[in-house]
Amino acid sequence: MRRTTGLAVGAIGIALLLVAAAAFAQQPQRVRLRGTVEAVEGSVLSMKSRDGSELKVKLPDNVGVRDVVKYSLADVKPGNFIGVAGMPQPDGSQKALEVLVFPEAMRGTGEGHYPWDLQPNSTMTNANVENEVEGVNGRELTLKYKDGEKKIIVPPEAPVVTFEQGDKSELKPGAKIFIIALKHEDGTLEAASVNVGRDGLVPPM
Repeated sequence: MRRTTGLAVGAIGIALLLVAAAAFAQQPQRVRLRGTVEAVEGSVLSMKSRDGSELKVKLPDNVGVRDVVKYSLADVKPGNFIGVAGMPQPDGSQKALEVLVFPEAMRGTGEGHYPWDLQPNSTMTNANVENEVEGVNGRELTLKYKDGEKKIIVPPEAPVVTFEQGDKSELKPGAKIFIIALKHEDGTLEAASVNVGRDGLVPPM
């Protein structure tokens, strides 16, 4: 009887593991898309990605559109919540590839320090500006997030941008966009919002 019970419990355990594995496999993958709008037909946005591939992204009727606009580094102050795509330096600091100043309503978005795919080996640090000083190679920012802090060197050539409210009408052929989308098992892509460069600006993130 004990052997039978043991086998039954084992079978149930295996079944639960299989169910859990299936549920995990069905979770959509978050992917970052960069490229140019080719067309918007109904709820489908067609784009050409930066690697030249043609992609179709399903959008909801109430898709959020954020304009990516230029911002002055001189206006970045302690207390701002920002995102920095950077390259690790030998001394442990990060050299900024771009700086995104989040509107106050987006404070806390993606907080932390983690790998990014703007360039090979690049990182993203979304954190609060604790301190800023002028350095030899550019402005030096100290960013603090919940698990630590990073020193960021922002060279003069690094683009600095922020978000402003946009409109779906801006998603027209030629517009430069950046999307964080969900990729499903069947390969379909969908996104709740689109970031579009205003006046031809290429979203640098």
